Amino acid sequence: MTREKFQSEFVINASPSLLYNYISNPSGLSEWFADNVNSRGEKYTFIWDGDEQSAFLVKSKQDTYVRFQWEDDEDTKYFFELNIVEDDLTGDVSLMITDFADSDEIEEAKLLWESQIEDLKKILGS
Repeated sequence: MTREKFQSEFVINASPSLLYNYISNPSGLSEWFADNVNSRGEKYTFIWDGDEQSAFLVKSKQDTYVRFQWEDDEDTKYFFELNIVEDDLTGDVSLMITDFADSDEIEEAKLLWESQIEDLKKILGS
């Protein structure tokens, strides 16, 4: 089954630089995204309930975005990206999530991201 791209946007009350630390650094990611995160260069290992999954940091721009690709998805077009969007007019900061999932699992994937972003917001006091 081919996966479909989906996006979700979440308003986050935090500065882009603070938010970037939580989406790009292993210690920041360990606080909300996974139980533990380790990195060696561009390879990140995410640990949930003792299970490990590796991803590569394929692109990033300071205070703007990070794009990871799961090791299992190497040589495919699939990735997940966390993009910090700041509204020029209001100054509101949002986190735009881009990910891929099987068409029958998109709603479940969106709910998982919602849950994880809620954890991030609690840590940030947002």
